[in-house]
Amino acid sequence: MVRERTKKYRGTHYGRGMKAGRGKGKKGGKGNAGVGKHKWIWFVKNDPHHMGKHGFVSPNPSNHKSISLRELTVLLSDLRERGFVTDGDTTVVDLKRAGYTKLLGSGEINGRYTIKIPVATEKAIRKLSAAGSTVETDD
Repeated sequence: MVRERTKKYRGTHYGRGMKAGRGKGKKGGKGNAGVGKHKWIWFVKNDPHHMGKHGFVSPNPSNHKSISLRELTVLLSDLRERGFVTDGDTTVVDLKRAGYTKLLGSGEINGRYTIKIPVATEKAIRKLSAAGSTVETDD
């Protein structure tokens, strides 16, 4: 049965309306209600980590900082300025001292170089030897 007081507030401009007087009426729901719908923007801004962890951890992570032959040709002048390239009878490029750990074979390289790096792919070694360069690895 509807009480007189409740009836008096329904639909008036000075009262609380029908739903405002029931629990969490004007707040958009109780608790986390609506965080996937009408409260989504609030949720993303104020509690972005609420839903837990996302993504995955690779079971076989690569700790190599690699550089390809293409990148090497672009960065050669920069490496020379930073002191990792020494010119002499043959140009020696010390990528190990520059912080690189692996040489990849994509791209082309012109000129004769001696490249010092811990690991190099077979393709990189093959391309460099065809161009007259040598690779010194830790293997």
